[in-house]
Amino acid sequence: MARILLHTCCGPCTFYPLDRLRAAGWDVRGFFFNPNIHPYQEFQRRLEALQAVSEQESLPLIVRSDYPLERFLRSVAFREGDRCLTCYTLRLEAAARCAAKSRFDAFTTTLLYSKRQKHALARRIAESASKKYGVPFYYEDFREGWKAGQARAEKSGIYRQLYCGCIYSEKDRFFGSPSRRRTARKASDRFPVGGDTE
Repeated sequence: MARILLHTCCGPCTFYPLDRLRAAGWDVRGFFFNPNIHPYQEFQRRLEALQAVSEQESLPLIVRSDYPLERFLRSVAFREGDRCLTCYTLRLEAAARCAAKSRFDAFTTTLLYSKRQKHALARRIAESASKKYGVPFYYEDFREGWKAGQARAEKSGIYRQLYCGCIYSEKDRFFGSPSRRRTARKASDRFPVGGDTE
């Protein structure tokens, strides 16, 4: 049976791609390398959620024990608007390198599952990594299983994160993106907090 390395970002995003790959006849191994996830407690929480899915689904895992946070931050500093390009490249090249070194027949990623990821960009970077490391990239649009996968994670009690992973996405989620902040600022100008609105 042909072996495929599935780069995984978290537990909930793993269910549907794993089902699809197994249905297609692949022998699947998970690969966790996500130094973009901050803070470290969040990183640990997502890894633990993935390990729970791994046990539940009998999915063998390869977990990179390093956490090169500094490398990620140096790569995106002053290029925050292009942070996804840097983030995807760092992780998908690591997956392709691991797949080539361990003689997998192909690699793929759960980034192709999330509706909140930049799908075309992830695919393009994975294809580039495939050529660079000489290992085939398996493409499938897993987004059609988004709702089913999330429902399954909720039913299983698997931790579901509230933001993509990096500190910038956390800020966008909880403080708001620049465009959302402009909208909120206009509203607060009309109706100041604690002010007389009549």
